[in-house]
Amino acid sequence: MKVVSINVGRPRPVSYRGTIVHTGIFKTPRTGPVRVGPEHLDGDEQADLRVHGGVHKAVYAYPSEHYGVWRDELPGVDLPWGIFGENLTVEGLLETDVRVGDRLQIGTAEFVVTRPRMPCFKLGIRFGRADMVTRFWHAGRPGFYLAIGAEGVIESGDRITIRPDDPAAPTIASVFADATAESVVLPREVM
Repeated sequence: MKVVSINVGRPRPVSYRGTIVHTGIFKTPRTGPVRVGPEHLDGDEQADLRVHGGVHKAVYAYPSEHYGVWRDELPGVDLPWGIFGENLTVEGLLETDVRVGDRLQIGTAEFVVTRPRMPCFKLGIRFGRADMVTRFWHAGRPGFYLAIGAEGVIESGDRITIRPDDPAAPTIASVFADATAESVVLPREVM
């Protein structure tokens, strides 16, 4: 298990359905050491703290293994690391492998698995296609949010060590499967 890419970005205004919205979903890979602060990675911010960011959703991790499946499902679409808005593109750590409360040691920082990502309309903005939210929901490949258990420094290529908290806790995959479609903020085009 390792970090393939660390991706950060600051909120920016984008036009959506005749209005301007602010989004931090546009992430780009960063090289070298990255400081992990109390609620985000250095160089990263979230635009709407009601639904992204904060203590329980400080960092978003997405398995690199899903990229191959998405390339098959979205032929011709460029899929650079971070396109799903993830801060950490990880390898060898799927939603079926992690449970709520598990602790991940990466570099000198520690993270706590909190919940799956529930997609919102900004994923559609990032991909330039309204069907992306529905596709993401039905794909069952949500990735997962992390709280920051201990500040530190991480870098692409760092190994991930998982320390289970409660073997009876639900996996991220099962939490996502149990979630209802009402949890998703869908754009009007797919409601």
